[in-house]
Amino acid sequence: MNHSFDRYAGIVFGAIGIAFVIGSRGIATSAYGSNVGANIFPLFLGGFLTLLSAKLVYDTFRKQQKQESKEKLDYQRFGIIFAAAVLYALFLEDIGFVISTFLFLLIGFQTMERGRMWVSLLISACFSYGVYYLYVNVLDGSLPGFPAWLF
Repeated sequence: MNHSFDRYAGIVFGAIGIAFVIGSRGIATSAYGSNVGANIFPLFLGGFLTLLSAKLVYDTFRKQQKQESKEKLDYQRFGIIFAAAVLYALFLEDIGFVISTFLFLLIGFQTMERGRMWVSLLISACFSYGVYYLYVNVLDGSLPGFPAWLF
């Protein structure tokens, strides 16, 4: 772990998070057919990014420099997750939020740690449906549902 790189990355991502929060204030607060406006997601994303960046910067100052070792980068895992993210964005409208999020999480979990398939299936299913239910039914937002050809 390179502490100086982490420190600078934390500062840069903190600035990006603050820019998201400031920029979200200029977006409309309501959207057609939804009680949740387009400004909510960038506002929470910016706040979350700012908090995580502050923790990263704090941790780099708190930990003393230890002997740094070169870690081999895992390009195969990065490629699999990147391809899954691109496919997730491409097929979100076609197969719906729940199915595409479920598949993306399942691929991500299995890429990071092989095995424990039932745990990955359960977490992926609960998270994807839980977020959909929370956003659509509780917050009265709109997300692409299940595809019409499924039913």
